Amino acid sequence: MTGFYVEHDRDVLNVRGIDARKFLHSQLANDVASLKVGESQYSLLLEPTGKITSLVRVHCKSDEDFVLDCDAGFGEVSATRLSRFKIRIKCEISSGAQRFVAVRGLSANNYAEYLARNSALSAWRENDCAVDFVASEFVAGDLRQGAADELELARVKAKWPKMGVDMTTNSMPAETGLTDCAVSFTKGCYPGQELVERMDSRGATAPRQLRLIRAEAGASAGAPVVLNGEEIGMYTSVCQEFALALIKRSADSRSIEIGA
Repeated sequence: MTGFYVEHDRDVLNVRGIDARKFLHSQLANDVASLKVGESQYSLLLEPTGKITSLVRVHCKSDEDFVLDCDAGFGEVSATRLSRFKIRIKCEISSGAQRFVAVRGLSANNYAEYLARNSALSAWRENDCAVDFVASEFVAGDLRQGAADELELARVKAKWPKMGVDMTTNSMPAETGLTDCAVSFTKGCYPGQELVERMDSRGATAPRQLRLIRAEAGASAGAPVVLNGEEIGMYTSVCQEFALALIKRSADSRSIEIGA
C-alpha cells in the first residue's frame, strides 16, 4: 500500500436553506449551479475588488445543504464576507472548525480506491492523487500515518497554495495558479468577476505568479529569491529543496523552476 495520512484542522462553513445553491453560485467564482449532490469542487471567494477572501472547497450534500471547508483561520472571515451579500436570501450560514484527514502519496490505483469511498472528498488537482476525509468518517486500514512535514512537502510539490502563506487577502486570482480549478469563465456574475474576466480576456499576466522552484540552501519563507545577483521574487513556502515563490512577471526563472 502506497501513501500516508495526516490529521489536520480546517475551518468549515455550513450554508443551509432553499436558496443555498442559488446564493453560493452568485457569490463564488466557480459554477455551483451545476454541482451534483455528493460532488465537491474548489472555488475562490473574492471581494468586489477581485482580491481573494479565501479558497474554499464546496461540498454539495443536498440541494439545500452545502459544506464549505477552508484553511484554518479563514472560516469566520469567509462567513462574514458571504453574510454581507445575503440580502432577502433564505439560507443560514454558520462556521466552526473540524478535524480532517489528508491522504497523500497514493498511486493511481490506490487513489481511485480511496476516492470511491462514500465519504471521500477530492483534494487539490486530480493528477495530485489527493483525497480528504472528515476524521470521524475515516478508516485507515493498512495506510501509514505520516507526519505534518510530509503533508507540507506534498503540498509544495503539488504547487497548491495555502491561504495566509502563499496567497493573502491582497492577492489576485491570476497570481495563484488556481484559476484552472477554482474559477469558471462561463458562469454568470459574482463579486470580483470583473478583474478576473478582464485579465483573462486580455491575456494579461499578473505582476507576480506563484512558481515551484528549487530552493537555495538556507532559504526561508519571506526571504528574497535571488538569481544571477538579481532579486526576482519572494519565497512563500520552503520545504527541503523545494519551494513556492512569487516570481516577478519580468523575471526569467526557468533555470530554477521545477516542471517549467
